[in-house]
Amino acid sequence: MFTSVILAAGMGTRMKSDMPKVVHKVCGKELVKWVIDASREAGADEVVAVIGHKADMVKPVIGENAKIAIQAEQLGTGHAVMQAAEYIKKAKGSVVVLNGDTPLIKAETIKKAIDYHVSNGNSATVITAEFEDATGYGRIVRGEDGSVLRIVEQKDASDEEKKIKEINSGMYVFNGADLAEALDKLTPNNAQGEYYLTDTLEILRGAGKKIGGYTIEDNDEIRGINNRIQLSEAETIMQRRINEKHMENGVTIINPSSVFIGSDVEIGRDTIIASNVTLAGNTKIGSGCSVEMGCRIVDSVIEDNVTVLNSVILESSIGEGTNVGPFAYVRPGCKVGRHVKVGDFVEIKNAVIDDGTKISHLTYLGDSDIGKNVNFGCGTVTCNYDGKDKFRSVIGDNVFVGCNTNLVSPVNVGEGAYIAAGSTITDDIPDKNLAIARARQVNKDDWKGNKYAK
Repeated sequence: MFTSVILAAGMGTRMKSDMPKVVHKVCGKELVKWVIDASREAGADEVVAVIGHKADMVKPVIGENAKIAIQAEQLGTGHAVMQAAEYIKKAKGSVVVLNGDTPLIKAETIKKAIDYHVSNGNSATVITAEFEDATGYGRIVRGEDGSVLRIVEQKDASDEEKKIKEINSGMYVFNGADLAEALDKLTPNNAQGEYYLTDTLEILRGAGKKIGGYTIEDNDEIRGINNRIQLSEAETIMQRRINEKHMENGVTIINPSSVFIGSDVEIGRDTIIASNVTLAGNTKIGSGCSVEMGCRIVDSVIEDNVTVLNSVILESSIGEGTNVGPFAYVRPGCKVGRHVKVGDFVEIKNAVIDDGTKISHLTYLGDSDIGKNVNFGCGTVTCNYDGKDKFRSVIGDNVFVGCNTNLVSPVNVGEGAYIAAGSTITDDIPDKNLAIARARQVNKDDWKGNKYAK
C-alpha cells in the first residue's frame, strides 16, 4: 500500500500550446493519465494529482482517477508536494512522488523502487538513472555505504562531480510520516523564493535518517516531456511497447513502425494487422481477424474472423465472419451482424444490420433497421433526411432491393419483398410483394437526334 503524489501543475511553456502540458497525449492517452494508471497498476491505494496551470482543463482529464490538490502559485517542487500534505499525513506506508509529464514510467519500476526503499530501511529513496552524458542533470553523490549523500546540480558541480554518471530523475519514495515532518520544516532558502523537494532530503539527513538511491533499468522511463519533439519521441517508445505487447500475445503486425494502436485497445490472438492501420479508443478486436492496410477503427467492437479492407469504422460493432470494405465507411451507431458483407464505397450510419445481409457496393444506409439475408443492389440510398428531421426505415428479412433504389424514409418493407431496379419507394411494401415505382419506358421512333451533335 502506498500513496502516489503526481506533480502536474507546471505551465509547460516550451510546448507552445494553449493546453496544459500534462493533457497532451501519447498513444491516445494524456500524459498525466499514464502516470496515474502506472500508480494504480503498481498498487497505490491513494493517488493525488497536484495541478495548477489551467486547472479547469486538467480536472476533466483526471476525473475520478485521482484526488486533486491545487497549487495556485508554482513555487517549486517542494511547494507542489506541500499542497498534498493532507493526504500525505494520512498515508499508510510509503509516499511516491512522480511527475505528470513522465508517461513512460512503468508500474513494475514503481513497485521495485518501493521494495528497495522498504527492504533497505530508508527514510527517502531517490529514483536514479545512469547516463554516459549526464550534462544538465543533478548528480547523485553517494557515500561509501551506498547511501545518497547529496544531489549536486550541474551548475554547482565540481569537475570531479561532473564525471558522475548517476543522475536524479526527480522521482522519489518517502516514508509518509517522515515526509510530512520534513515538509513542515521546509523553507525557501534561495533567491527565487521557491521550495525545493530536494531540500527535504537534507532535512531528513540532518535528523539522522537514511537516504537511499534506486537505479532504474530503463532510462526511457524518466523521460520528461517539455516540447513537441520529446512528445514525439515518447510516442514512438510507447507505441513500440504497445505493439510488442500485442505481438507477444499472439497478434501479427506486419509493419509495426507504421501501425498506431491506442493504449486501451484489445486484440485477440491470430489477428493480423497490416501497415498504416490506426486502432484507437476503446476498440476491441477479436481473434482470427484481418485488418488490412489503411484502416481506421475507433471505439468499436470487431468480433472474431472479421476482415476489414481500407475502411473506417467509428463507434460501432461488427459481427463474427463479416467482411467490410474496401473503402467502406461505418459511421457511429451501427450494429452489424454476423456474416454480413459491407462492400466497396458503402456508407452506413446509425443502422442495425442483421446476419447474412449483403450491401455490396455504392450504397448509403442511414437510420435503418435491416433484417437477415437482405440483398442490396448497387446504388441503393435511404433518403432519411428531409432538410429538418431524420426518419427511420425498417426492412424485413429476405428482401431483395434492386439497383438504384431510393427508399424515402420512413418506410417499411415487408419480409420477402422484391423491389424493382430504379424504383423510388415512398409507401410501405407488404410481405412478399413486388414493388415497382418508376416511370414507364417510352421509345420515340421519330426522334430527330441531338441537334447539337456534329
